[in-house]
Amino acid sequence: MINTLIGDVGHASVIVAFVAAIVASYAYFMAARQKTEASGDTSWRNFARGAFYVHGLAVMVVIFALFNIIYEHRYEYYYAWSHSSNHLAVHYMISCFWEGQEGSFLLWIFWHVLLGIALINFGKKNKTWEAPVMATFSFVQLFLTSMILGVVIGNFKLGSSPFILMRDFMADAPVFKMDPNFVPQDGTGLNPLLQNYWMVIHPPTLFLGFAATLVPFAFAIAGLWKEKFTEWVKPALPWSHFAAVTLGIGIMMGAYWAYETLNFGGYWNWDPVENAVYIPWLVLVGAIHTMLAYRRSKQGLAASFILVITSFLLILYATFLTRSGILGNASVHSFTDLGLSGQLFTYMAAFMVLSVALLVYRWKQIPSTEKELSTYSAEFWVFVGSAVLCLAGFQVLVTTSIPVYNSFLGFIGIESNAALPADQIAHYTKFQLWAGVGVAILTGIGQLLWWKKANKNSFKDAITMPLMLTLLFASLVIILSNKFDFLPFKLDNPVYITLFVTSLFAVFANFSIILGLLQKKVSLSGGAVAHIGIALMLIGILFSSGYSNIISVNNSGMLYSREFPDEINRDNVLLWRNTPVQMDKYKVSYRGQFLEVKDVPEYVSKELLFQTADEYTAIARGDIKVKDKVYYKTGDTLEIVSPENTYYEVEYKSDEEQFVLYPRAQVNPNMGLLASPDIKHFVNKDLYTHVSTVPDPNEEKDWGELKEYELSAGDTIILNDYVAVFNGIERINNVPGVSMKNGDVAVQADMKIMGERKNYHAHPVLMIKDQMMGRVPEVIEDLGIRLTFMNIDTQNNKFKIGVNVTQKDYVILKAMEKPFVNILWIGTIIMSVGFVMAIVRRNKEGGTPDAKPAKKATKAQVA
Repeated sequence: MINTLIGDVGHASVIVAFVAAIVASYAYFMAARQKTEASGDTSWRNFARGAFYVHGLAVMVVIFALFNIIYEHRYEYYYAWSHSSNHLAVHYMISCFWEGQEGSFLLWIFWHVLLGIALINFGKKNKTWEAPVMATFSFVQLFLTSMILGVVIGNFKLGSSPFILMRDFMADAPVFKMDPNFVPQDGTGLNPLLQNYWMVIHPPTLFLGFAATLVPFAFAIAGLWKEKFTEWVKPALPWSHFAAVTLGIGIMMGAYWAYETLNFGGYWNWDPVENAVYIPWLVLVGAIHTMLAYRRSKQGLAASFILVITSFLLILYATFLTRSGILGNASVHSFTDLGLSGQLFTYMAAFMVLSVALLVYRWKQIPSTEKELSTYSAEFWVFVGSAVLCLAGFQVLVTTSIPVYNSFLGFIGIESNAALPADQIAHYTKFQLWAGVGVAILTGIGQLLWWKKANKNSFKDAITMPLMLTLLFASLVIILSNKFDFLPFKLDNPVYITLFVTSLFAVFANFSIILGLLQKKVSLSGGAVAHIGIALMLIGILFSSGYSNIISVNNSGMLYSREFPDEINRDNVLLWRNTPVQMDKYKVSYRGQFLEVKDVPEYVSKELLFQTADEYTAIARGDIKVKDKVYYKTGDTLEIVSPENTYYEVEYKSDEEQFVLYPRAQVNPNMGLLASPDIKHFVNKDLYTHVSTVPDPNEEKDWGELKEYELSAGDTIILNDYVAVFNGIERINNVPGVSMKNGDVAVQADMKIMGERKNYHAHPVLMIKDQMMGRVPEVIEDLGIRLTFMNIDTQNNKFKIGVNVTQKDYVILKAMEKPFVNILWIGTIIMSVGFVMAIVRRNKEGGTPDAKPAKKATKAQVA
């Protein structure tokens, strides 16, 4: 029976949240206009606070309602059916919440609620900012909440509701015409690529970063609106740091998810969705630097306005790109279009027009300074650094937006077939690599000048030691890598050497700053710590991507298939089960297929599992144990965690070590082969392994002609080149997957087959059930043999065994070494620590007065 109560509550709460956002937005607007802090009239502000709290409470109810329909498997709702299933673990149900567009919008709204409440409490200490800042905040919430409103008036649709019923969404489906109250027994499930623990924490972190960019934007708009052109920077700066570190961590979490889950062999593929988040982060980091320059010398205020506003607008543009469907097939993980593209465009255009118009209107009033920047001025290098970051973002933006150009030109009647670069990695890298060189140089020089006197002699003294250490260490690494095989690669590419040397310089320069600040106040060194982290990230990216080494090269001279891409035939090895192959310094063997069984700490071989009609249930064919502990005994029923996923055991052996990896794959009917790697982590590298091709489990095996053997106990035969011994038969009371009744009889043969690596025991079953003869064959995947107990000759005590053989099981596997990739992850952590130190410092400086405002600029000075 359909229960619509929870959906009705959820949808009503969305409407309440939307109306409350309108009220809060208007009330805060009126409070800002009437300058209540001066007049003492706080009625509008108090009313606005109440409306925003109502909005927040309604959002919480919506979140509860949506998670309830997922957690309780209420498949009468389309959102639950299309994103969840009965067998998902709770943490993956959380991922289901934001897998769809409506849930991800709701997550974004939720973070805005929390940030808004924090700002309201911040505003109580400094009432000047609350009304104008929260007016912008509430106005953004109005637009976001409209995205999940789901109100249809005629042909006009405002938002897409997550609480729509299946019978309404699929009204034309025959099943609902026959039975309007039909409820599916199970959902379609979570996208298999999202069934990863990083997908539980990556989206919330990323969306918190999205949400946090609104705070400095709101302060900048409030500064322009209320003509407080200089005061907004101080409260906005720690929030800008918070937004940058949160967004940066979210991006790197996504990179690690891709590294662990996808099989393109890395952590960054320059996918349009990746780029859409990377661009605003670059601009936001550039904005932080111009804001810091303004706090220090009163230079760069106009640039700070521009970059802060642009970073938020780029977040809106990223939202439009990924959710409007405009990317089409250009991205592997953008959202599909829900018919909201016009609404998304309106959202983006509204804030673009309003913010740019306000900036232009106030432009002449923005204070500037007549002081000229010298070459030895820290601010000069800060502005150059910000320009490099913005240019890097612009290059990515121009190419990523090609589908938008095509769509726009098509809209105005001009046909355009411009395509994204065929080799996107090469296209972006050739510019971004040099941008990295520029960032590395500037983070070193800029920090040295920031903390030293801005003159030629002091700069020479400051740069000498970092420069000498850089040249010494870089020379040592280059010589050792080229002459003595000190590294697993030769550092001989001039462009890579340039990035390596400049990144090293950034590390040593910023480290010298930290050493100097230790004698004063270490809390001041947040910037230097963050810059060291970024320099280490550049080094990690250089080594792990620039010198990634494929070790699974096909040296057999055999073409696996003419239908395969050249990359598979060239860079992969074919592994027959239990047949070792030399791969670089390793002897590699494919050992078999495994599944994940609930409550068992290791993967379990399929040979030990008898699959039942329910794919999530199996029966143990032997004791399942890990080390000395038995988890299931023969005949026990157990639960398969994810039957669609098969883990392929791959054993690596070398003179120094031996280990086993379990790359995962599934053959998805809609998405083809979905393969995820397994990674062996070393101190100086990662060994990255994934399967590229496996036999299709949905295809019937091509078994050879049945060959029958008449045997007596103790007889020996040759099966598919393997020696087999027939030990006899025995009666059994239970047949896995078969319900035995009184009068039913079952016997099983006992055969032992000697394989290359181990001995196999096969037990084909012959039974009489309901007066009919039945057979349960035994398949030994390792050997490509199927045994069937055909018949019993009771007079001569003979037993007939049928044998089919087929091609042995195999995988085609790719393996590569990613040298020093740990430097990238370590750099990410260090960068984050530096940002947090900066946030703490800026919060403590909250009460410190700024320098005197600069003179207002003339029109010529602005130009």
